Amino acid sequence: MSGHTHDHIDWADRLVLLRAADTLDAPAHAAIAARLAAKLPANPTVIDLGCGAGGMSTHFAQALATQGGGTIILVDATPELLHEAERAVRTAADAALAHRADGSRHTHNGRMPNGSAEPSGGHLAAAEGTAPAVGDAAPTAEGTAPAVEDIATAEGIASKAGDTTPAVEGRAPTAEGTAPTVEVRTVIADLADHALPDLLPAADLVWASRVVHHLPDQQAAISTLTAVARTGGVVALAEGGLSFSCLPWDLGLGRPGLEDRLQAAQAEWFVGMREGIDGAVPMPYGWPLALERAGLADVSSFSALVDHPAPGPDGLADYVHHHLSRLATHGAEQLSDEDRATLASLLDPDSAHYLGHRRDLFLLGARTVHHGRRP
Repeated sequence: MSGHTHDHIDWADRLVLLRAADTLDAPAHAAIAARLAAKLPANPTVIDLGCGAGGMSTHFAQALATQGGGTIILVDATPELLHEAERAVRTAADAALAHRADGSRHTHNGRMPNGSAEPSGGHLAAAEGTAPAVGDAAPTAEGTAPAVEDIATAEGIASKAGDTTPAVEGRAPTAEGTAPTVEVRTVIADLADHALPDLLPAADLVWASRVVHHLPDQQAAISTLTAVARTGGVVALAEGGLSFSCLPWDLGLGRPGLEDRLQAAQAEWFVGMREGIDGAVPMPYGWPLALERAGLADVSSFSALVDHPAPGPDGLADYVHHHLSRLATHGAEQLSDEDRATLASLLDPDSAHYLGHRRDLFLLGARTVHHGRRP
């Protein structure tokens, strides 16, 4: 299967960028995972649709290990990404289970179970390395993000007696006194395929992060995701939020405000990307309304902050380089000659203005999650 999808993007070619983003998003992802997992029943099934490099599901694996185990099913249309995601999530699950067994809270050398470095003091992160969620609740005294009270009740999510799951075996409760397990499975599938529910088991949590907006019919895709959830299960989409900023307003070269113009150019590229998708269908309303139209109840949203103040953690400059390189490609036609020259200088390792020499790079933005329960 080709790495190119409906949006004509070679996602396998973006693996390095996806890995870097997963590392920098780790505190926010941990907070989101803990918040969504808190209301799941014992030994739940979590399906990550469009899993990318697996960054989010490494945190689902840690949450399930803490709560007694479960199953994570990774789904993607790009084999290279699916292979990397499986490796990362299995590693995180094994590490989290080992830590549960020995009672320790951190791995050796200051590494978290997903292999990423522990957050530095510059992060707006709580204890255990999770970032506080922005929205309708405040962090608990222990420093972890609280559960979303309106996602669903435990009774509402619990599987019905006699429920069966096609294609993948159903859940079996963890026997009392036995060590928990986190199973990791993979499925190569197109998220725009209306037959997707036939390929997957009924899930307690269906997660899709920044993938639905790349599909031809976004509303139809949300309805398909809803069909994957079991009765009482949760469907959660990470879409929208606040655009990420990483550059000071005045760079010392070119016209100030470059990043604002880059974001405007990115928005124009996105319009063209949507228009270039075969069979694209407009969705002229917001994500919460789209969830309601798919038949979900108790629809709500929350956000998690990604905050890496200057000079930022290791790897930030490389991420910013990848990020700006992509924006330069996407927005080339919308940018002035002066802005293109400024970008070229920032991205050139031999330039006196190479961004890798700067100590004022940062990363600030927010991930927004829209969620609802299947009645």
